[in-house]
Amino acid sequence: MRVMPAATPRAQSTSWIGSIGSLLTRIWNGHRLFVIVMIPAVLLRADAELGYRWQVWFNDSFDYVQNTVKFSLDPTRPSGYSIALKIVQPFHSYLLITILQHLMGLAVGVMVYALARHRFGAPAWAATLATVPVLYDGFEIELEHLILSDVPFLFVLTLAVTMLLWSRTGPSLRTSALIGLLLGIGAVLRSVGLPLLAIFAVYMIIRRVSWRRVAVLIVLCVAPVLGYAGLFDIEHGQFAMTDSTGVFLYSRVMTFAECSKMHVPVSELSLCTTVPPSKRPIAQAYIWTPQSPLNRFPPSKFSPLPNTLAKDFAIRAIEAQPLDYVNTVWHDTWMAFGFTRHVFPNAPTYDEYLFLKHPLPIAAYNKAHLGKYGSYAAAYIQGNPYTQVAEPFAGVMRLYERHVYLPGTFYGLILLIGLGGMVLAWRRVGGEALLPWGISVAMIVIPAATAEFDYRYVLPAVPFACLAAVLAFSPGTAGSSWLRRLSGRHRVVPAAGPGSGSVSGSGSVSGSVSGSDPAGSGDDKRDLASDNA
Repeated sequence: MRVMPAATPRAQSTSWIGSIGSLLTRIWNGHRLFVIVMIPAVLLRADAELGYRWQVWFNDSFDYVQNTVKFSLDPTRPSGYSIALKIVQPFHSYLLITILQHLMGLAVGVMVYALARHRFGAPAWAATLATVPVLYDGFEIELEHLILSDVPFLFVLTLAVTMLLWSRTGPSLRTSALIGLLLGIGAVLRSVGLPLLAIFAVYMIIRRVSWRRVAVLIVLCVAPVLGYAGLFDIEHGQFAMTDSTGVFLYSRVMTFAECSKMHVPVSELSLCTTVPPSKRPIAQAYIWTPQSPLNRFPPSKFSPLPNTLAKDFAIRAIEAQPLDYVNTVWHDTWMAFGFTRHVFPNAPTYDEYLFLKHPLPIAAYNKAHLGKYGSYAAAYIQGNPYTQVAEPFAGVMRLYERHVYLPGTFYGLILLIGLGGMVLAWRRVGGEALLPWGISVAMIVIPAATAEFDYRYVLPAVPFACLAAVLAFSPGTAGSSWLRRLSGRHRVVPAAGPGSGSVSGSGSVSGSVSGSDPAGSGDDKRDLASDNA
């Protein structure tokens, strides 16, 4: 028996290089257009890192970092992001955090492209176009550079959608469990994550996925939520995700609630106001300003008693003035579709969404005496937490963000495109586009219904709308059949003897053709494109 000599390290290195080169060649040949689009998106994020070293602050950022250093659960919002920050704290680097978040933004684009192109056979140009908003929106790039939970939440949710839609036969039991776990992590990252579980479950039921898989998904989603609520109960004395649900809902109704139209118990009378609805400030003012009736309670307003009373008051207001509530939710939802951005909710907050010459300094409430560090932000990295602005890189990002972003009106049009394709696929209850479309709508309606509109909440909703629009008109769908009829293109089937369909002079097919699909019937028979099609 002949024994082959072991490969030398140099030969192994050459082999690895050859394998990587072969892989890159295949990627270039099969996805050239998408690769070309990805390269500038990567360079823009590199410029953001070089221009704003190594993070940009938002007011909520300081709460996340403070809770990370203290290792406590925030009563105002889920602290999943703080837990994630704790995991990478040993590296003492904001650079690592923002690099990871930029990579997550790019990965969302890759997942949207992969689903549209390979799972649903969309043309390369359409699949690539669907990724442009998340890859190139200036506000999206800035969101990735902020110390905030939004981008990790978007990444986790997109991964869950990709796993659910990837297989033509539906998710396996193991995949369903992983999807549920991802949704549970998403719920711990952002409050809006838990209601999205209902959209996933309903979609799977409509698609006739096995009840065992649906049950496993729900259980694995609820498990992290229950675990988090248990820890929250130990620390704050309430089995819940936060002590702020009622407070935020109270702020929502205070733009219209009139106690004269409600039956308010004595314990909640202090939450009333005599200011007419037409002269009241925005919803957030009823949480954060000194004039808020919530400040009549002993601090903090984010504790079980004020939160419970505020919730009860808000429910009474909604029951007494349902039309006013619907009108308020509609108004805030509609703001997501404005063509131009307005300074909202106020100038200081709006500026925090921008790349500025002078970024937000460390907030006074983040200051602390932690050994030689004067703030929680400094203690986290054991160094200087201030953003270092470096030109000309920073100037490029300021100019870019000012001019390159997706107007809300375009987002609305993308939603309408997806809705149109879903209506055409009504026999299949909208087809696969139903899932991402429903998620996108929910992500802008839920904040409007429970708190208030914010431009920051729209950005994570856009990729799902883009995905839905492409899926609704991908090959094999009713939308695709409608586009073919609209363009006047029909398949020409040659005659095959007596009884076969005949081809008219105009190129249309008359008679019946064996094996042909009637309009819309191919909605669940997809002709997928190959890698290099």
